[in-house]
Order: sequence, then structure tokens, then C-alpha cells
Amino acid sequence: MSAPSLPSGRLDQVEKRTFLIRDFVLENGVVMPEVTIAYELYGALDPGRRNAVLMTHGYTGSQHVAGTYPGETTSGPWNSLIGPGKAIDTDKLLVVSSNMLGSSFGSSNASFIEPATGKPYGSRYPDIGLADIVRAQRLLLDHLGVEHLVAVAGASFGGYQAFQWAVSYPDFVDGIVAVATAPKGRGGSADVDRLVARLAQDRNWNGGDYYDRGGVIDTTTAMRVDTLLSYGIEAQLAGAFPEPVALAAEIERQARAWARQFDANSLVILRRAAVRFDAVKDFARVKAKVLYVLLTSDVLFPPAIAPDVMARLAAVGIDASYVEVETDFGHSGYGRASAGWEAPLRAFMQRLVA
Repeated sequence: MSAPSLPSGRLDQVEKRTFLIRDFVLENGVVMPEVTIAYELYGALDPGRRNAVLMTHGYTGSQHVAGTYPGETTSGPWNSLIGPGKAIDTDKLLVVSSNMLGSSFGSSNASFIEPATGKPYGSRYPDIGLADIVRAQRLLLDHLGVEHLVAVAGASFGGYQAFQWAVSYPDFVDGIVAVATAPKGRGGSADVDRLVARLAQDRNWNGGDYYDRGGVIDTTTAMRVDTLLSYGIEAQLAGAFPEPVALAAEIERQARAWARQFDANSLVILRRAAVRFDAVKDFARVKAKVLYVLLTSDVLFPPAIAPDVMARLAAVGIDASYVEVETDFGHSGYGRASAGWEAPLRAFMQRLVA
């Protein structure tokens, strides 16, 4: 099957696409009758079908990592790194960017209709893990005709997916780029419990079955403000909004816009998957080369974790390199700080396609 594609290299006419999987069997044995995976493409698949890069996104992010939709100007956080002649060169590569299973930007999540009931899944949405998320992506790639990946690249939760790809499909991928992340999840079940408890303070929560009760947007907006602050949004916006009141208003505006799109149940579904994630125990399976990138101002995945991660990779003979990026932009600032790691990324990608 030939992959749908954009004219080689063009990123100014990005299309929103979906792929339907039937009877998707999760690792726990649960069968989802229908699974939709939303995705975008940048570039084209070559005749050898081995020039693809898979982009994976963060916990609350989307598949729109680069380029613009027709008539719009908003691009993604990797825009300075993906495109014609850029580090991930769309004149040579097909970039596939997938919205992960359970997320809220077109892929099946708890707001989707459960075939057996005709109602939104809500609290009945199946328990998924990182292996399920990447297997859905593998089926998407099969559908597109991709026979091998040059790399999987992602930040934060996207980095989890990159590491999971390396252990789930060691012979299918040549390299991974893991940014502002770790090979093992943070927190535990108590972390999930605290998240659910905060959502449950909203009178509409109803155990996650809030779709006919008006939603929980005020609550998720407040939660998003907290998240943006922890991700370093104040430093990122300070230049454009020097006045504290205007800065606070802009953060609130961004948070509410996100809350209108992102289903609250996705926070729970993906957090449960994240806290159980552990690729370290399977490092011996990894054959891919690794580029590991951390940011000096990231409080979620600080550079202090790098020596242990690199030592564990070295212990099983993985070809891995580490880049530490000096930036004040925090956890989500890897795009704004791309100048600090563009050259190592370009060199890494050139090694993989040589």
C-alpha cells in the first residue's frame, strides 16, 4: 500500500488524517472493537519504504508538531527542527506524527462512543499501557506502507513512547530521540489517585461520566494553569507579556483553550499508563541508537537524572549520546531552545541515514 503524502518537503498545507483499527487487542486481553488513530504526514515515503520518522507527543500535547494547516499560522514545538533542509529533513524523510491512543486530538479516548452501549466510554474506557499506544502506531505505519523507521522522536510522554518503541520493536527502528523525558515513569498509583481526587472536586465529575452533565472545563482549566506554570510558561511568555496581569491573563486564555479540546478522562487514562511505564527493565532488547536530551531548567526531568540513565544504557551496550541544553524555558521549552540542540540532532539523524 502506498502512503498518502504531501508534496515533498511542504509543510504549509498539513492535513488532519485518521486511521481505523478494528478489534484492537490490548496487552491485558481487552478487545476494543474500533480504535481511531489521528495523525499528520510531512514529506513522502520513498520507494524503499524505509525513510520514515515517527514523531510522538507529550502527555497533554497533540500530533501537530510542525507545519501549518491551510489558512492558519500555528505550528508545533518541533517546527524549527522538522522541514526542508532542517535537522529532520522532509525533503528526504516521511515524518509521521501520531496522536496517541487515549489522547484528545482525534484518537480514540473516553469521549468516543462505546459500541456495546452507544454511549461515551467515560469511566469504562479500557486500561491501556505504553505498549498498547506504540502497537497502535505500528499498525498505522503498516497501513501507510512503512517497512522500517529511521527514528522515533518525542519529548516528555513522547520520549516514553520513543523508549517503548526501542524495546517493543527493536528490529524496526534505527534510532530514538528522547527529549525532556526518562526511560521510566514518574510517580505511582498515589499520583493517579491525587489526580482523580482533584477532578472529583468538580460537581460534574460523576466518576468520569460527565458528558451529559456539562463537563468539567473550569476544573481542567485551573489544572492546566498549574501545569503550564510548572512547565515554564512564564519564562516563555515574559518577552511578549512583561506586565504580570497581562501575563496571567494570557496563561489563563491558553489554559482554557486547551481545556475546551482536551478530555479530562484522557488525563487519567494517560497518567495511569505513565506511572507504570518502565523501559529500563527491557534495555537489553534495545538495538537502536539513542540521543538523549535534557533541559537545565526542567523540574520534571532535571539533568541530575542523566548520569544514571546513561550508565544504564551503557551497561547493556547501547550506543547513546547525551545533550544538555542551557535554557530558562522549562520542561516544555525544547522547541524554543532548539538552537541549543539542533546541531547534535542533525548529526544524529545523518548517522542514521548514512
